[in-house]
Amino acid sequence: MDVKITGLETILNMLDSINSKVDSMQQPTVDKWLDNEEFIVYLKISKKTAQHYRDNGLIEFSQIGAKIYYKLSEVNHFLELHTNKKFGRSKHTQ
Repeated sequence: MDVKITGLETILNMLDSINSKVDSMQQPTVDKWLDNEEFIVYLKISKKTAQHYRDNGLIEFSQIGAKIYYKLSEVNHFLELHTNKKFGRSKHTQ
């Protein structure tokens, strides 16, 4: 019986160790910020289009004085929201 308890304790200790490592890997990462110039280059759009996106609430942004910033994660989310699904015929249905 003593051997089973010792084995169980060893397994529990190993699980605690794994749990700690997983927790440390899940630390929040710092999001990169793009200024307006980086944003328009990243999306290959004009300054006017970037202004249109902001004015119409299509993209979240932060402003400090005259400087505009966008979180890269928000920009990627914006792209995901505006991704068109594949259309046309599948090769399998012909």
